[in-house]
Amino acid sequence: MHLRFGDYRRGVASAAASVNHGGMDVTEWLLDSDPSIRWQVMRDLTDASPDAVAAERSRVATDGWGAQLLALQDDRGYWGGHEYGRDRDRRSVQWTLQSLRRFGIDPAQPETRRAIERVRDGVTWSEFDDLPYFHGEVEPCVNGGVLAAASYFGELGEGSDRIIGMLLDEQLDDGGWNCDAPESDRTSVDTTICVLEGFAEYERVIGESDPAIPDARVRAEEYLLERRLFRRKSTGELIKQRYVDFAFPPYWFYDVLRGLDYFRGVGGPPDPRLADAIELVRWQRGEDGRWPAGTPRRGEVYFALDTSPGEPSHWNTVRALQVLEWYDGSRAAP
Repeated sequence: MHLRFGDYRRGVASAAASVNHGGMDVTEWLLDSDPSIRWQVMRDLTDASPDAVAAERSRVATDGWGAQLLALQDDRGYWGGHEYGRDRDRRSVQWTLQSLRRFGIDPAQPETRRAIERVRDGVTWSEFDDLPYFHGEVEPCVNGGVLAAASYFGELGEGSDRIIGMLLDEQLDDGGWNCDAPESDRTSVDTTICVLEGFAEYERVIGESDPAIPDARVRAEEYLLERRLFRRKSTGELIKQRYVDFAFPPYWFYDVLRGLDYFRGVGGPPDPRLADAIELVRWQRGEDGRWPAGTPRRGEVYFALDTSPGEPSHWNTVRALQVLEWYDGSRAAP
């Protein structure tokens, strides 16, 4: 998809947030999908009971994409034979755990626990003194993802403490992080979203903790908000074309929908500076109420998790509707 800066304003008024759009029942279409999508639709876009949502969520580990990924793990705990993946190979521990987390797989299910225990006990960072996987390595973009996985899957401890200490020390003066630091003292939006997701997942599990963590997170959020999630602070121009091209899974790449999904996840009333990003999401909605798939991020995969670019995307549609539900609902509340 090739959305050019400025074009997104056209058509905003016609992009209503209703899940029934243009004569199509988008909710029913979303429910006719993988359990990893279906349970989120039930929770956020329907009146399904908590028990029904939990039952559907439990299927992620036993049916569909989640079960398929779990089955591809080897006896040592690896996917693809590598902890991160060489030469843009996404068939690895890092990216499989990130996908399972985004699926919302139940960390407590026996199938999930067996897989995570294999990672904990068998996977190491071969290029970093064979550190255990959940201890992380050296790059903040990688460590942000490891911290998110360790938090989500219940593997916090000495390793996550190591990661948090490094991330707090590595935050740049402008509020974000960059995997190329100290060579570059300017924030990378890609690196920053990875770290923010890691901190947010950690705080979700731990609750109140070291005040340095929320302080660091707020500084990084401010970096994004000052840029309206996708504009240059100095000129207001689009920072990068791919920031308005929504792809799933995102891997380490930033885009506007991923940024909005982060702010939805941390909760609270939406900042007014998110308005342009929200308009961009509304504009990308098709006439039938669905959002198209973006250009897949480069790399080898076991199997595609989204449809062809430009075709209706279950993942982009459910994520966009979740964001709009949060944004519009919060603004409508007294």
